[in-house]
Amino acid sequence: MTRTKLAPPQPEVRTPVAAPQAPPRPPEPTSRDGRPPGVAMIAKRVEISGVDLYYGDFHAVEDVCMTIEPNKVTALIGSSGCGKSTFLRSINRMHELVPGARVEGSIVLDGQDIYAPEVDPVCVRTQVGMVFQSPNPFPTMSIYDNVAAGLKLNKRRMKKADLDLIVERSLRGAHLWEEVKDRLNKHGSGLSGGQQQRLCIARAIAVEPEILLMDEPASALDPVSTLAIEDLMRELKSQYTIVIVTHNMQQAARASDLTGFFNIDQAGRPGRLVEIDETRTIFSNPANKATEDYVSGRFG
Repeated sequence: MTRTKLAPPQPEVRTPVAAPQAPPRPPEPTSRDGRPPGVAMIAKRVEISGVDLYYGDFHAVEDVCMTIEPNKVTALIGSSGCGKSTFLRSINRMHELVPGARVEGSIVLDGQDIYAPEVDPVCVRTQVGMVFQSPNPFPTMSIYDNVAAGLKLNKRRMKKADLDLIVERSLRGAHLWEEVKDRLNKHGSGLSGGQQQRLCIARAIAVEPEILLMDEPASALDPVSTLAIEDLMRELKSQYTIVIVTHNMQQAARASDLTGFFNIDQAGRPGRLVEIDETRTIFSNPANKATEDYVSGRFG
């Protein structure tokens, strides 16, 4: 009798059960050009050609020509009254806020002369942030609102969660988050001097500038806070172009990559840029005798 062969039993086929899917995360908010908030735009080079600065009839600064390099700290040094701070303020058009002040020459950022008639100075100041000599947090505002102030003034509408993210990132960028995260609703004026200055830096970088200007940012601070600001500058230059005015020769030598020396021939004459070079060259082998005399302490 013929036996029918039975097919071997087939393994049971089980339809795999899909693993439970986590709810999709909301997309992280982006900046005006698609970057995550709190991340700076690519640092930019500034080309300055034949710049003369005036207050009415007074010629304050004469014929400055220089290139401010991206991702570098450029220090401007020189004796009082030689036009360093005036020149610094011209880079974001704050000089012209003084009645009667005017600028001749060109300051070119990203291929655009910032003093061209069609350029809005408010837009320039969002691209070129400023930190002043004395810490100046808004005294009636909380720490949180101080950081967010620039965003609100620029009428950038965003959700509260997005604003929270930018505030945190900016405070982290200024090395202040861990010190203030539990008191964001407290007044910024209640912080120490060094903390207030870092709060001002957080406020400046919250609007995502390309360039950061600092006018003697540590002159009112104690030595420990001064070193903290210098350390912060060295870290921030990975994202920003930084220009600092300082009277502290040791600070310029420690914190900057390039140094420009301004001088004035005599009272009533305009200040001028004598030379600019790598910082180690300016302090060890400058090209101009006046620079050597200044950095060695013979005058100034």
